Amino acid sequence: MLGSGVCNGALDADTAVEELYNGHYRELVRVAVLLLGDHGTAEEVVQDAFVAMHGRWHRLRDRDKALPYLRRTVVNGARSVLRHRKVVATHQPAPPADQPGADDAVLAAQRRNRVLDALAELPTRQREVLTLRYFLDMSENEIATTLEISAGSVKRHAFRGTQHLRTLLGSMAQEER
Repeated sequence: MLGSGVCNGALDADTAVEELYNGHYRELVRVAVLLLGDHGTAEEVVQDAFVAMHGRWHRLRDRDKALPYLRRTVVNGARSVLRHRKVVATHQPAPPADQPGADDAVLAAQRRNRVLDALAELPTRQREVLTLRYFLDMSENEIATTLEISAGSVKRHAFRGTQHLRTLLGSMAQEER
């Protein structure tokens, strides 16, 4: 397996681990890749296994069991990575709800300005009716009382003002394109 020097304990840790590394690194990485599905992490797990073996070489009683020890260390390292991934996935916060875009405030301000510009172009009575209706949320009767006009006039001004706004806002949108 490693050479006769390893079996009788004559090889030092550096030489023995280097020999194991040269002979089995690729095989161990392939095993780890199959277990983890990630080549980079598999290489890290195998490297960690070799480092651990080097640090414990003097404690290894039967040097012929070095390769099985490495294999077991790689499998255990892969298990540890998989457990960690599972814990991370379990405790990962839920993705944030749809957040407004960075430009939403600017776009809203532009829309608001377009509406205000279009509203300013309406005849006075239509602007008053629409402002009282949609800004103050007043009923037709409340608007009629406030402006001292009939409820029918409120309906007519509201209808005409809304139509005029649609036309103005539509033409403004066309100009921006």
